[in-house]
Amino acid sequence: MGRLTGGDPSLLRRINSAVVLHALRGAGPSFSSDTKDSPTLTDLTRVTGLSRPTVEGVVEGLIETGLVVVESAAEEGGAKRQGRPARRFRFRAEAGHLLGIEISPHRIAALLSGLDGRIVGAGSREVDESLGADDRLERVRQVVADVLRRTGVPRSSLRAVGVGTPGIVEAGGTVRLCTALPGWTGLPLGERLRRSFRCPVLVENDANAAAVAEHWKGVGQDTDDLVFVLAGLSPGAGSLIGGRLHRGYGGAAGEIGALHLLGREARPEKLLSTTGEPLHPLDEQAVAVVFAEAKRGDAQAQAAVERFLQRLVHDVAALVLALDPELVVIGGWAAGIDGVLEPLRGELERYCLRPPRVALSLLGEASVATGALRLALDHVEEQMFAVETTVTARR
Repeated sequence: MGRLTGGDPSLLRRINSAVVLHALRGAGPSFSSDTKDSPTLTDLTRVTGLSRPTVEGVVEGLIETGLVVVESAAEEGGAKRQGRPARRFRFRAEAGHLLGIEISPHRIAALLSGLDGRIVGAGSREVDESLGADDRLERVRQVVADVLRRTGVPRSSLRAVGVGTPGIVEAGGTVRLCTALPGWTGLPLGERLRRSFRCPVLVENDANAAAVAEHWKGVGQDTDDLVFVLAGLSPGAGSLIGGRLHRGYGGAAGEIGALHLLGREARPEKLLSTTGEPLHPLDEQAVAVVFAEAKRGDAQAQAAVERFLQRLVHDVAALVLALDPELVVIGGWAAGIDGVLEPLRGELERYCLRPPRVALSLLGEASVATGALRLALDHVEEQMFAVETTVTARR
């Protein structure tokens, strides 16, 4: 299904199809408690409010497309009746599949789901931060191929692929600027990956993807206004405002890692140095050593961690003052830092008329790939249900 337009002669039919398909996919809570099996035509008629002939015609059409299957022939109400028993119908989540991919300096990860968003496969591979673009993309293909092989899902079954990556991402999937991955700036990432898939490939900034993931399956499920901070040596943030992902005019919203350009102290890799020499901006192992030494009581390491925390707190506070979210979620490797929440809460209480809630990510390292999967699911739902109000839809 495409988008709805006023001049579409099949508008009503497509709306009815979307209504019935939505009811079938959500079969369970939408139906009465005595309907434990897949719904019948009678059930669908009652839930959708459409006429029985309309529902029957829509269902037959959906069966032809492969999105719906006749699951069983059972008696309505459980009592044996004369004549042909009522048919029951099921939405075929296995009729297509979705991929969510995370591309980061040190890791490639992929999640595979059916059309209902339920995970059916996953895989990841550690990679070297110095890999060039071609080699990194080859690792992506290898991880995806491995997931598909282990789950037995053919590549032709993929309906959409979502990708989360560091950097400022343009609408067409080109990475406008990225300092975290070698050769990534200017890379037409969406175009390159579309050569490997016969389906739409949607590319998103990693912090934006993580924000979507927390709203979908994490700590942010109960709010439409949240900020997700992907904390690290090059921190970034993704924001949902009014239930919609806020990318900004050029896709650069939430780039708090660039605040040092406005005179906001030094870069994080210098703040975390215990020797006077800045850490390498991608050397997470060196960062782990600094935090480990701080926990053991090393004075220089403790001072470095305190400088880093203060910088992170101030950067997040600046974003919160601009957006006034209900919730701030801290993720990335810095989410495990002891004591990061209380300093942030205290700083926000100093400056904000109504301080937001502050919480750690529930999804951990799976947040970016999960958000990328949601991006793919949103795209497919726009087609199946003929809607344009998904969290990740571009205006």
